[in-house]
Amino acid sequence: MFIQTEPTPNPEVLKFLPGQTVLAEGSRDFRSPLEAEASPLAADLFEIDGVDRVFFGLDFVTVGKHPDHDWPHLKAPVLAAIMDHFASGRPLFTTAADGESGHDDDAVYDADTAQVVAEIKDLLDTRIRPAVAQDGGDILFNRFEPDTGVVWLHMRGACSGCPSSSATLKAGVENMLKHYVPEVTRVEQTL
Repeated sequence: MFIQTEPTPNPEVLKFLPGQTVLAEGSRDFRSPLEAEASPLAADLFEIDGVDRVFFGLDFVTVGKHPDHDWPHLKAPVLAAIMDHFASGRPLFTTAADGESGHDDDAVYDADTAQVVAEIKDLLDTRIRPAVAQDGGDILFNRFEPDTGVVWLHMRGACSGCPSSSATLKAGVENMLKHYVPEVTRVEQTL
């Protein structure tokens, strides 16, 4: 098995491409060893000293490191853990827990606002999320405030904590959403 690596805009995160599907749908972000208990691969990665974040996308795994650790020392053990996992045939998750569907859908909107939210999610899914996945991350809809026109988004994977995430949100995502959905006035990050 050959695993490619790619840098991301976030110097603390590296993208690993195992050459096969990692997660058939959605994405999954692990921010702690406790959260990683749901996945043997994520748990193995968190056992490596210096790893502090793991993210699964369609065909990639991004791994975040502590700022006081260096990639030259972490890259080999991370590659080995990913290779061992996929060679073993073990499932990605220990339970029925799998990829998260994506956007938060628990808010109820009136008909007009629901249409605006559908347009926002469609733009995120068709234009923004595929571009962000190229950098090892994901952006998910959290909520829309119809009174103010503010869209709240989750930055995940390599995007979370990335030095250029504010520029991505403001210059990229906000401009596109405001252009195609006039009801949008501003985009903010949910922490």
